[in-house]
Amino acid sequence: MPLFEAVVNSIQAIDKNTKGDITVYINRDTQKQLSSVSKRGAVPKEAITGFTIKDNGIGFNDENMDSFDTLDTEYKSSLGCRGVGRLIWLKAFEGVDVSSQFFDEIDGKSYERKFTFTASQGVANRKVEQINKSSSELETKVHLNGFKKEFSDNCAKNGITIANALLEHCFWYYVGSENPPNIKIIDDSEIINIKDIYESFILSGSAIEKIEINDQVFFLTHLRTKTTPDRMHSLFWCAANRVVDKENLSGKIAGLHAKLKDENGDFYYSSYLTSDYLTQNVRPERFSFDISESKREGLFESSEISLSEIREKVVESIEFYLKDFLEENKTLSIERLNKFISERSPRYRPLLKYMNQSQLSIDPDISDKDLEMLLHKLSFEIEGDILSSGHNIMIMQNEETKEQYQERLKEYFQKVDDVKKSDLANYVFHRKVILDILEKSLEKDKNGKYAREDLIHTLIMPMQVTSDDIKSDEANLWLIDERLAFHNFLASDKPLTSFPIIDSTSTKEPDLLALNVYDHPILVNEGKKMPLASIVVIEIKRPMRNDAAAGEDKDPIEQALGYLSRVRSGKVKTSTGRPIDTPENIPGYCYVICDLTDSIKYRSQMLNLKQSNDKLGYFGYNDNFQAYIEVISFDKLLNAAKERNRAFFDKLGLPAN
Repeated sequence: MPLFEAVVNSIQAIDKNTKGDITVYINRDTQKQLSSVSKRGAVPKEAITGFTIKDNGIGFNDENMDSFDTLDTEYKSSLGCRGVGRLIWLKAFEGVDVSSQFFDEIDGKSYERKFTFTASQGVANRKVEQINKSSSELETKVHLNGFKKEFSDNCAKNGITIANALLEHCFWYYVGSENPPNIKIIDDSEIINIKDIYESFILSGSAIEKIEINDQVFFLTHLRTKTTPDRMHSLFWCAANRVVDKENLSGKIAGLHAKLKDENGDFYYSSYLTSDYLTQNVRPERFSFDISESKREGLFESSEISLSEIREKVVESIEFYLKDFLEENKTLSIERLNKFISERSPRYRPLLKYMNQSQLSIDPDISDKDLEMLLHKLSFEIEGDILSSGHNIMIMQNEETKEQYQERLKEYFQKVDDVKKSDLANYVFHRKVILDILEKSLEKDKNGKYAREDLIHTLIMPMQVTSDDIKSDEANLWLIDERLAFHNFLASDKPLTSFPIIDSTSTKEPDLLALNVYDHPILVNEGKKMPLASIVVIEIKRPMRNDAAAGEDKDPIEQALGYLSRVRSGKVKTSTGRPIDTPENIPGYCYVICDLTDSIKYRSQMLNLKQSNDKLGYFGYNDNFQAYIEVISFDKLLNAAKERNRAFFDKLGLPAN
């Protein structure tokens, strides 16, 4: 901003000079290089210590010097100046040195005026002397010195970045003038012409539209540019020919994302809003306006204009101007949103009708992560609204009729119902993802190898944890049997000695072990009782492993039976620590998840297990161990889980893969 203020002063100084030139020198510390190196590997430049602004304008003649000496001067009020811009220089710089040559119209002689400007001394070291120069040779230099660290650290470091920012601030001088200023930036050997940057931006001519609000006139200049420094569509709020504020239009206008396209090619849209009303109400430092964001109630309500009211009218005009260019983006935006919800996050489908539609106007190129974050934020707002409304839903409002109350209640419960549908959809979609990952993990990798059993194990249940360590929805035991979701205690890849519900000294680690323990019998049909407990042991083997042999170390079926036997002999207790009588009679279930290789088939037959009708598994009951045994191939596990969940997937419209 201090640099911008100095350049604008120079623009005003050369206003009547058709050959006026302004040069900005970037001064750097030759002893200190910047610590960061650019991504392209360019050699870092030295740190910026200040700027020198040179022009061949009117200079600091007596009138201009008197104005500079006067705080809050109205000398250039017709240009929108408030007389405090020079104070911003001292916000970021230790001091300013001025050397200005000017022509005195009265005596027809040329002079040079020098002075310094600091916060401690104000204007000091004044000196005026006559020089031997013609009026066409005169120049003024303003040196902004001693760049304060807190500002220099956050200042742009490269000349082209500074040039782009300067053009953006002074853009109106180029758009709205037949004779735009000739400004150059010199950074060591690099020379940047602002006019060249401006011409490289412009794609097509500007169009100016008049907008009236409460008898105040605003002018909106529509502009199509090839690019912008920050690659965004913007609304610039201007006062006194300068940009005061910049507003990103993305998300405020449906379809206004990324680049648009016209007969000349791709373009970005920029609009510049100007008005005497804005100039009259800009704050002295020109960072913002003395205009309220929303209309205030009171005596001047009918005549007051708010920023939101201005913005609303401007957005309407922009939408009309761009309507022919936005249709394709709108279509792509809707397709992107629907595809993401259908294939990635169906949980949001029931909530779409409650979301702010302008916020759902997304960039078709938005990443899955950013789109998920947006939808999550909007759904969280809906849930918050439900929670807030729920506190007052049962209370009839003042002057509310019975019919109005019933309608409000109906709308509330409909929204609650849709939120619950969203939660259910999220859970069902989670199952779909797990099945897709499992199916992929059963395939050979690019090296011709199969996944390790720990990967598949982790899909079913995280390793080295118990049910006390994780949430219920972090285990996917439904892949094996839906009933396994209901357990009193579950351990995954943990030694038996660590189980709080049994007293065992065995260090054996079953892949998965679940116990359903009931402290109180539950009466069901004809007085029959549920068993006091059940024990489930699950063994998982690497896909296509073919080395099963007799013995607990080699046979996964024998391993499962061995774990079952050790648990039964470990004095099983309930989770509250109460003993269970006759633990040897607790029903046992052993599941072995593996591919049906030749060795697995042989071991299943040796243990007298029956082959299932689909030829994808073996099953049977072992009297000696009082245990039901089932050997399930990965194909059967995957197919059965898909079949059990297919109806839910179809209801959500999920793709097959």
